[in-house]
Amino acid sequence: MFTGLVEEVGKVVSFVPAQNAWSLQLAAQVVPADVAVGDSVAVNGCCLTVVRADVGNLWFELLEETRRLTSFSELKSGSLVNLERSLKPESRLGGHFVSGHIDALGRVEVFEARGKDHYLRIAAPAGFGRYLVSKGSIAVDGISLTLAEVSGDSFAVWLIPHTLAATNLREKRAGSGVNLEFDLLAKYVEKLMAVRPV
Repeated sequence: MFTGLVEEVGKVVSFVPAQNAWSLQLAAQVVPADVAVGDSVAVNGCCLTVVRADVGNLWFELLEETRRLTSFSELKSGSLVNLERSLKPESRLGGHFVSGHIDALGRVEVFEARGKDHYLRIAAPAGFGRYLVSKGSIAVDGISLTLAEVSGDSFAVWLIPHTLAATNLREKRAGSGVNLEFDLLAKYVEKLMAVRPV
């Protein structure tokens, strides 16, 4: 479980097919110092298992399906990724509950400066608009954000300068893919309502 508060922006060293999986190596400073093999780390919002770590580096193994269905398919050497270690019981919950299970791949439609802030509009795949509520929460590449506008399957958020400086969003452009995780509570409510006896 995560909060959607990015701890560090890492950089892709390599992302290559290996014998049994895709091998992802990241360079980072903060997160590798406090993880062990088997720990969970959210990488662009996707919960991955650490298979190796040393000072300044993390390694993960990814299934082909994970690479294909997420924004990982666009990663290359030098790409920036958002990192967050799993939530500890005594941690402050400053964002919202994020499971690290990606629901869909979104596409940036508009990303532009408006005054001192930045406006970001993203299109989710058809049908996912049912989870979008104005002033609700969403995780975009693992970042807990508040929905400012909702229109069908598209939504917009406003970003303060700190969010751009502390995350990988500064690399995004119109057409970029982003990992989306919709509000966990909304998904549970939908399930409960679907099975409720008439």
